[in-house]
Amino acid sequence: MKKLNTILVVDDDKKQLEMLTSYLENNGFKTVSAANGADAYQKIRENKIDMIISDIRMPEMTGMEFYSKIREEGFKQPILFITAFPDVRDAVNAMRDGAANYLEKPIDLNEMLDSVSKTLKTSVKQEIRPLPPLPDGIIFKSKKMLDLIRDAAMIANSDVSVLICGESGTGKEILADLIHSWSPRKNKPFIKINCAAIPENLLESELFGYEKGAFSGASSKKKGLLEEADGGTVMLDEIGEMPLSLQSKLLRVTQDGSFIPLGGTNQKKVDIRLIAATNRDIMHEVQEKRFREDLFYRLSTFEFFIPPLCERIPDIMPLALHFANEEGGMRKRFADKTTEIMEHYTWPGNIRELYNAVKRAVLLTGGGETIFPEHLPKRILDAVPDTPTNNSGEGVLDKIEREMIFRTLERNNYNRSETARELKMSRRTLTYKIRRYREAGYDI
Repeated sequence: MKKLNTILVVDDDKKQLEMLTSYLENNGFKTVSAANGADAYQKIRENKIDMIISDIRMPEMTGMEFYSKIREEGFKQPILFITAFPDVRDAVNAMRDGAANYLEKPIDLNEMLDSVSKTLKTSVKQEIRPLPPLPDGIIFKSKKMLDLIRDAAMIANSDVSVLICGESGTGKEILADLIHSWSPRKNKPFIKINCAAIPENLLESELFGYEKGAFSGASSKKKGLLEEADGGTVMLDEIGEMPLSLQSKLLRVTQDGSFIPLGGTNQKKVDIRLIAATNRDIMHEVQEKRFREDLFYRLSTFEFFIPPLCERIPDIMPLALHFANEEGGMRKRFADKTTEIMEHYTWPGNIRELYNAVKRAVLLTGGGETIFPEHLPKRILDAVPDTPTNNSGEGVLDKIEREMIFRTLERNNYNRSETARELKMSRRTLTYKIRRYREAGYDI
């Protein structure tokens, strides 16, 4: 029987620690957990450890202090650091001293698994578990969405905070619904709050509640939505729109579930899971000082990026057929030319735009069974050329971008952070593009 490698995982964030160890164990590794460097120092002396994955910023003994101490005592196990942007220089210096690699937060679990596999020189066969039952209306055929849904199922049972990123109309709220419905909190409240839809002066009182007399018109005390959701899940939609003044108060909630209602003096505490969503490049917002960095890392223990519909071509027609039959109340079909046009249109409004286009087309069929090109909006017909750009569907600009990314990666010794900075794109976007190229068969 093949011996399992044992990995020591060190992190003071209990939820993230549970997520990392669970993921590694599901992929064929044994794990030992430690809450800080001092705890890890004891664990490495008591256990046979093959590799270490360690956060850098921790109380009592930091990851770097732990690393220095075990190296001084002759422990030679490779270490994979988990780091936020301000720590990158320390992590790079440590790599020069023999550390295996570093991962930037929020952690990409697939990237972590790749790094572990390469470091331990072992092939990792990811366990494929059957998905829980999917609700009606969840339609997808693309591998991108299958992988994303599998990740959602994997983390649903944990309490880790989740950040869902993606363009408007890609299905961020639907993914949040799935995570809650598959979690142990599924029979508890699920409250959704659109941070962009509530005026700034009302958002604080809506979230945290208020005491009688807290402001003019507060004739009685009122529970906030966070308190109403106690035991359940809260989705903060359009989190990038939340004012900085409220972000510090929300940070406390992510740390220990505590807050003080508006006009109050007594602290309240809630047990909630937070799911945040945004269509903004949230790391850019952090760099521009419009979003707190510490809150970003608290909310993004696990981060999803939902790709736009134009990058999920296998999903377009199954979704369109579902919408057509739902709207028409009968069996509908799309003419071959209609299908060709729809699969080559970029769908800037994503699934929302697709739904509206199909709804319009169904009405224009006048009860007929077949949807022809003339039933589609003119903007779609005008935007799609008569023939695809090439057999793979990759346009000239896509090819130039791909070749530029390949060259820049090679020039930076495949360091994704340096490559992303040189290309002036977020590291998350670069990682997503690399994964897309691999799925297309490119060796990268």
